[in-house]
Amino acid sequence: MSSSFAKELEVAQLAVQRATILTKRVFHNSAKGTVSKDDASPVTVGDFGAQALIIAALQANFPGDKIVAEEESDTLRSNAALRDQIWDLVRTTALDDAAAEALLGGAVKDADAMLDLIGLGNSKGGASGRIWAIDPIDGTKGFLRGGQYAVCLALMVDGDVKVGVLGCPNLPVDDAAPLTADIGTDQTDEGGSRGVIFSAVLGQGASSRPLGTGALAEGKPIAMKPITEMAAASFCESVEAGHSNQGESAQIAQKLGITRPSVRMDSQAKYGSIARGAGDIYLRLPTSKTYQEKIWDHAAGDLIVREAGGQVTDTTGSRLDFSVGRTLAANRGVIAAPAAVHGQVLKAVQEVLGQAAS
Repeated sequence: MSSSFAKELEVAQLAVQRATILTKRVFHNSAKGTVSKDDASPVTVGDFGAQALIIAALQANFPGDKIVAEEESDTLRSNAALRDQIWDLVRTTALDDAAAEALLGGAVKDADAMLDLIGLGNSKGGASGRIWAIDPIDGTKGFLRGGQYAVCLALMVDGDVKVGVLGCPNLPVDDAAPLTADIGTDQTDEGGSRGVIFSAVLGQGASSRPLGTGALAEGKPIAMKPITEMAAASFCESVEAGHSNQGESAQIAQKLGITRPSVRMDSQAKYGSIARGAGDIYLRLPTSKTYQEKIWDHAAGDLIVREAGGQVTDTTGSRLDFSVGRTLAANRGVIAAPAAVHGQVLKAVQEVLGQAAS
């Protein structure tokens, strides 16, 4: 591969794959039936462990880059038992094969080094320089219920997303597999037919590949499915009503003439699903006037959809702005759709939101 950002893409894909392996181990070992979010919960262990592995790979390969990540290391510094539990998981995942050791370059030496790595995710973001955005487990409740979650990584250069990678262990490998109503739960990877990595580089298209354990599997290009009849289109939205206004989404679907029920699933797996044509439209409508979306929840998915032939804006029609810090402070809501119909979807969104505001 002799293109710009070739190394960044390869390292990002391998780092996400390695971190996803860790999260799967956590789920299969201890998460089944667990719904708590206390300090020692499986999702907490998985979050910290996955973030440590990804930052280790970035430090080993791009030591001068800044990092914006969701988790902070303070909790672990004051909780030795939790720290040791996570360190054991990180150590075994980092050293279980030569490929992992080569990727991480010895950056994970001991538990203290792990804490230092996790703490490197405290960048404030911004409009200058190279900044990576990490969400180690996007879709907490999806992860706990065996539904959809994603390990997310994106590189921004001067505020513009250049590389995006999503590891989605519970999505079907088959890009043609349609979204079904049960995709939000009981979708674990047992059987080998699930687990996919989506990736994109700005100006170079988007791809998917099966999630593996060593070297990267061969990828193939993906593209959004043209919508020839809006009535037959499908749209994705969050499972949690607190994340997106589901009532207004239903009104928008009705206005567009969409007759199929929405598919509710957690995480940026929604972006990947519509990017490869398994779904068509993704709506995330504001539930609060003050809430600001986090950049790590959207950066990778935004690029993957755009490189697959889609358009992503907020509810005003503005592109998502990743240059203003750790949040999308300049944006409200998200609308992702094939470029050819995005304007039609945006118009329906604005009409419904305008009615709600009046």
